[in-house]
Amino acid sequence: MVSAVQLIRSSSLSSVAEYAYAATAPAAARRVFLAGSCPLDADGRTVAVGDHAGQAAACVANLRQALADAGATLDDVVSTRVLVASTRQADLVAAWEVVRDTFGEHDVPSTLMGVTVLGYDDQLVEIEAVAAVLD
Repeated sequence: MVSAVQLIRSSSLSSVAEYAYAATAPAAARRVFLAGSCPLDADGRTVAVGDHAGQAAACVANLRQALADAGATLDDVVSTRVLVASTRQADLVAAWEVVRDTFGEHDVPSTLMGVTVLGYDDQLVEIEAVAAVLD
């Protein structure tokens, strides 16, 4: 299946970023706006307590499921926002490495942010995404 998403890389900007700087999708694509994916199990309990990378992996698993339920895959994602409850850059990087490795070559534009607190008890990571699908 052909992806609706076109990643745009800029030779005018730094190559240090581990993601494309922009992405487009045609007007005919169906947009999928995903709520923040949280590190919750099927019973609503926070998993991988105290582990930024473990929570990022759980968020990615839940994101994959939400995408599948919407008829999409990771290859249909246009952009992400990764929220990490920490003031330590190392914690942000630990979560980001999981997300980056998951997306691989489909390195969509993304924002990585340290935040004060997230919505569930013991929650350290949340991942928002937008996808576009050609039906």
